[in-house]
Amino acid sequence: MEPVLEFEQKEAKALRDEVIERSGQNLSACYQCRRCASACSVGDETGNLTPDRLIRMITTGDMEHALNNELVWKCVSCYACGTRCPNEIQTGRITETLKKMAKEKNLEPLNTKVAHFHHEFFNSGIRWGRVNEMEFMGFYEIKNFIDDIKNKNYNAIIDEIKTQSALAQKMVKQKRLHFGFTSAKGRKEIKKLLKKNTT
Repeated sequence: MEPVLEFEQKEAKALRDEVIERSGQNLSACYQCRRCASACSVGDETGNLTPDRLIRMITTGDMEHALNNELVWKCVSCYACGTRCPNEIQTGRITETLKKMAKEKNLEPLNTKVAHFHHEFFNSGIRWGRVNEMEFMGFYEIKNFIDDIKNKNYNAIIDEIKTQSALAQKMVKQKRLHFGFTSAKGRKEIKKLLKKNTT
């Protein structure tokens, strides 16, 4: 027997409306055809939690599970779901919104490496107007190393250094690794826009 779904109309409407407003996606248009599920590139990595089920969590007001699930943290924003969706709902924008909401509520991310990657990529873009690879990856790896030190997982640090060093050598040979720092014009405007959207 499936568990009985508890539905609180006011809470469900509040959560659905907030996600719709912040993501720009019309969740009310989802009629659970599951075409997105067949297109999801990480469905096998998320405990079979697919975009349609995530939308169902939101529309039924299940905030706890909507903010704490593998899909939110493992979605790669490939937008395959949106190309299959007859109503063009992009789950990638929904998962980004839920990440922000989880952070605002000070919830521990289910995947700290993804959280570090997301945070440092975003910060580098805001700081320079574009992402500088060396700086971004440096801060990202430092955060991972700190976590591994706390957990006394020293072998993981050694393995990561070996893996990244080998990758860096290959990228240098292919002239795909950029050591310089570049910045874009209009960084002040980007910061003002960010501040406006977060206040």
